[in-house]
Amino acid sequence: PGPLCRPTWLVLEMERVQTLVIGAGVVGLATAASLARRGRAVIIAEREAAVGTGVSSRNSEVIHAGLYYPRGSVKARTCVRGNRMLYDYCERRAVKAHRVGKLVVATSERQLHEDLPALRATAEGNGVRGLRDLTAADVLHIEPQVRCTGAFLSPDSGIVDSHGLMVALLGDAETRGAVLALGTTVVGARRGSEGRLCVQSVDTRVLRETGGCVPEDAVLDLNCDDVVNCAGLSAVRLGRALAPPSSPGVCTTLKQAFARGCYFGLASGAPPFARLVYPLPEKNLGGLGVHATVDLAGRVRFGPDVEWLPSPVDQSSLHFTTATQSSAGVPHPDDDPRAYDVDETRANAFYEAIRTYWPNLPDDALVPDYAGVRPKLSGPGDPSADFCLKADGPGLWHACGIESPGLTASLALGEELAAMVTGIPAVHNVTAWR
Repeated sequence: PGPLCRPTWLVLEMERVQTLVIGAGVVGLATAASLARRGRAVIIAEREAAVGTGVSSRNSEVIHAGLYYPRGSVKARTCVRGNRMLYDYCERRAVKAHRVGKLVVATSERQLHEDLPALRATAEGNGVRGLRDLTAADVLHIEPQVRCTGAFLSPDSGIVDSHGLMVALLGDAETRGAVLALGTTVVGARRGSEGRLCVQSVDTRVLRETGGCVPEDAVLDLNCDDVVNCAGLSAVRLGRALAPPSSPGVCTTLKQAFARGCYFGLASGAPPFARLVYPLPEKNLGGLGVHATVDLAGRVRFGPDVEWLPSPVDQSSLHFTTATQSSAGVPHPDDDPRAYDVDETRANAFYEAIRTYWPNLPDDALVPDYAGVRPKLSGPGDPSADFCLKADGPGLWHACGIESPGLTASLALGEELAAMVTGIPAVHNVTAWR
């Protein structure tokens, strides 16, 4: 096995853990690296056989500038800070990242005179720098396939190798003594006599082989000084399971919803764009619209759309049964491989959306690419909820609802979580990480 898929569940056979980070996605790894840099002994528990197989591996790999988020929100603060940190970090760690720029396009006179200026004002209020207004002729000059009534260019938007980023973060954490425990599923916790959390974990293979009915002697107790929940799609239900019976905990107050987003690519032909092309987002639809992204190889894909998934029957159970084993109704998307199926019939809506800014999209040009699921703290028709970074009693912290722009914000989120745990202030300049 390679360095990111070695079986390490047995490394957890110890009586006491100083800091346990649950989840080895990009935010969990950034948090672990920040904690280890502060001198903490860190264990990273990941239920899968490799890092970054969940939300972190199913996104468009876009580095956002911070255009969309309400001023003063955690999303705005960590995205703007994270953008600058991420480019610097990638340069220092030889991770591929390119400032390709983003065009945000208006496709009607109302959008040009109302929505586009309002979005630019939000972005500049968040501290986004270098935005430049473009006429329709300006856009046609730099992106000949794009049709619009006007746009602005965000030069600090870009793309990143998310896998390479996670490899680098894991290396930073391990260099400072952190240990990765793959195939380790956390199923619950209780408070010990000294007030520490006693976290219960099992070998993921045993959990799946038994359909969630794990014998008591297969459960490993970890006495933890501090626990940071970065479990992605499962963060809310994990937070509910970690809460002591005497207190409902922070996560019981959170609304949890899941939105699947499908991506389509082009069957053939040269890439139509060199930059990211985004329509203006519509309010309370759960996403930024079907946009065009380019990857590091120059390929273009479109998406994601928004498809709200049915709510799981039980969001507090951490007996992770597979979709075929589940008999409790709708499975949690973190347990259901079918959640990542791309519905080919959704292509019809993609053609309509894409042709608002690329009218020359040929018929039958789109092919299914992949799908991701976003962990949301707001539902259909609701204003988009902010990231939730909260303490939950002594020694327990949660990072919930970490959807877009979580990849961009990951380094800033890791710093803020590490600061919450240790009391050592966050550092938003990665030169201090040396």
